[in-house]
Amino acid sequence: MTKQNDMIDILNDKQKALTEDWTQYWQQFSFYDTWQFWLLVIFFITPLIVLYFKIDKSKALQLGFFGFNIHVWLGYIDKFGINNGFWQYPYQWMIFLANNIPLDASLIPVIFILMYQWILNNNKNYYLYMLLLSAGLSFIFKPILNMHFFLKFYIDIPYIYLFLGYIVIFSLSKLITDIFVRFQRGQ
Repeated sequence: MTKQNDMIDILNDKQKALTEDWTQYWQQFSFYDTWQFWLLVIFFITPLIVLYFKIDKSKALQLGFFGFNIHVWLGYIDKFGINNGFWQYPYQWMIFLANNIPLDASLIPVIFILMYQWILNNNKNYYLYMLLLSAGLSFIFKPILNMHFFLKFYIDIPYIYLFLGYIVIFSLSKLITDIFVRFQRGQ
């Protein structure tokens, strides 16, 4: 037990030191006096405002549950990628929250929610349109973020991995949402 206790203390000290380093980095490069900070604020607030006015209120619970699934899975995948040194977000909105809150908690889930709503309301093929959306996010949006240093990769062929990750995310999110919709209907 002593060896385990010593090791956890060492890891905790390293974590605190790393947090201090990230805080200094954030204050120097991502603080509220940078345009990048304000762009991240826009990435967070604007989609939520759009969603408020565009959401089909008769399906709000289903759409919100689906979007929350997207958000959670994005957070898990980002945590995995960052912790393993596969990618990093050079600009962060709030250092004390997850690295990519504006994209993982707002912009990307809202885009998925609005696409899901459109699919439901127009009786379209879920998988076809989600594949197209995932391709757009993976091969157009994320390269733009990378080009402007809002995302930095440390792996080869990252966009293929992103695309595959989005496929897993939207598939799991639909499966889980469908299960709960069936529960709600009493089936």
